[in-house]
Amino acid sequence: MTSCQLPGGPPINPEMFSSMFPFGSTPFGALQLMPAQSMTQQATRHARRVYVGGLPPLANEQTIATYFGGVMAAIGGNTAGPGDAVVNVYINQEKKFAFVEMRTVEEASNAMALDGIIFDGVSCRVRRPTDYNPSLAAALGPSQPSPLLNLAAVGLTLGATSGAEGPDRVFVGGLPYYFTDAQIRELLESFGSLRGFDLVKDRDTGNSKGYGFCVYQDPAVTDIACAALNGLKMGDKTLTVRRATASIGQANQDNILQQAQQHVAMQKMVLQAGGLSFPGIGNTVTGEALEVPTKVVCLTEVVTADELRDDGEYEEILEDMKDEGGKFGSLVSIIIPRPNANAEQTPGVGKVFLEYVDTTSSAKAKLALDGRKFGGNEVKAVYYPEDKFSVGHYEA
Repeated sequence: MTSCQLPGGPPINPEMFSSMFPFGSTPFGALQLMPAQSMTQQATRHARRVYVGGLPPLANEQTIATYFGGVMAAIGGNTAGPGDAVVNVYINQEKKFAFVEMRTVEEASNAMALDGIIFDGVSCRVRRPTDYNPSLAAALGPSQPSPLLNLAAVGLTLGATSGAEGPDRVFVGGLPYYFTDAQIRELLESFGSLRGFDLVKDRDTGNSKGYGFCVYQDPAVTDIACAALNGLKMGDKTLTVRRATASIGQANQDNILQQAQQHVAMQKMVLQAGGLSFPGIGNTVTGEALEVPTKVVCLTEVVTADELRDDGEYEEILEDMKDEGGKFGSLVSIIIPRPNANAEQTPGVGKVFLEYVDTTSSAKAKLALDGRKFGGNEVKAVYYPEDKFSVGHYEA
């Protein structure tokens, strides 16, 4: 080993530091790394903690740490290398819940796949804690469990978790207790496909607690769905529907509410599809009857018979409709019935039919086009029955 010498001083042997500073090769490294590590742990704690509810009666910090440490290892969730994923446990014995702190953000996200895990014969709820900040956590590591986890090793099914997490998470409260999961899903999916849905239930009875959470596949419908569903009367209950983890400005809220008022029918669901029914539903936004969304939007007050007789004008209108309608989603077809040459009455003349690949796109189109001024006229946009459209029946 070599030594060094400061100007004007005796030679310095590096070995002399090993006994003085046993936790680092230099005194400066040891002193600087510990505070930095502590700061990092504090900054990431909200994303590394996991809420575990519905604990068995005899659970304590040690048994929880041992159990979840073993489960994480069994499913391949320990992505930080060898060792235990659990670093700390805080338990509330009275309310039977605990906060389990993981080593890393990624391991905490992997733990989200453990919702419903059986611990000492009890199914536990595994959630993010209330102080979890999705927007901050997004920069710290993965927010979803790894798709490669071996959940079957602990009796869980891949994809069985709700997925109702993230910055666009929606709280749905005031649900009638007798509503089933399927009925509530149908209510929510009238606005678009769900990425995740979680109806909160009583641990002992399995009955609904009257509230839950969902996340839409298309974040663009989140605020409009909230505005239209919030205040919906369901029997003797009134829904409270709002973003669970974020808020929007008042000006934007007013704009969203206005859109919901203009298109409240789009925000509602197929009430009786498949034999399901929702008794006593009314809307406090407009009081309108609920409408069944379809993939076909019918526009009126857009074109006249005279305009459609001219081939050049017809082609121009068709292109305009293709450009305008394509702004809201993928179009399958555009039908603009034309008057025939012998002046006979042709069904559907004066209407424009826009067929989309899904109801999310048609809902956006209906919302945007209904009430728009076109050639001095106010356009009316309504859903059109798909069965009639498919057989060329354009008069309803």
